[in-house]
Amino acid sequence: MKEVKIETILKVYNSLGELPNDIQQLMEFAINARENAYAPYSKFKVGAAILLDNKEVVIGSNQENASYPSGLCAERTAIYYAGAKHPNAKILKMALTASSQNQVTDFPIPPCGACRQAISEYEIKQDQPIEIYFMGATGKVVKSNSLANLLPLGFDRSFL
Repeated sequence: MKEVKIETILKVYNSLGELPNDIQQLMEFAINARENAYAPYSKFKVGAAILLDNKEVVIGSNQENASYPSGLCAERTAIYYAGAKHPNAKILKMALTASSQNQVTDFPIPPCGACRQAISEYEIKQDQPIEIYFMGATGKVVKSNSLANLLPLGFDRSFL
């Protein structure tokens, strides 16, 4: 038997104001997208903003449905739109923010598992890491240099 240790290194900023200016601007796009989320059931709004290598910014917000599995998270809304609208562009950075009408979200909220898998697919497709920044409505912001930090031992096409 062999024991394997997996480590993840993340950078934590104390507030939005500590981020580099370009990331603050990207997070502002995500915050504005969050306000357009359609979340009448969960009361949990999420916004995403993606910076592409062609300098375009693509946004997304979660869109719920009374038939819960039919809804879509903000991250996948944005990443699938980027893939459809700009199929040859690489995703450089993602900014994510979440808020709840049920509780204060002043702590970083990472992407869900399904979104991690979708982001992973694009990271593998473009053979280049995607920087991911995530936060709640306020407070600390976490930076991951790659989705692989958030989804170690990910599932990809090599298993098929």
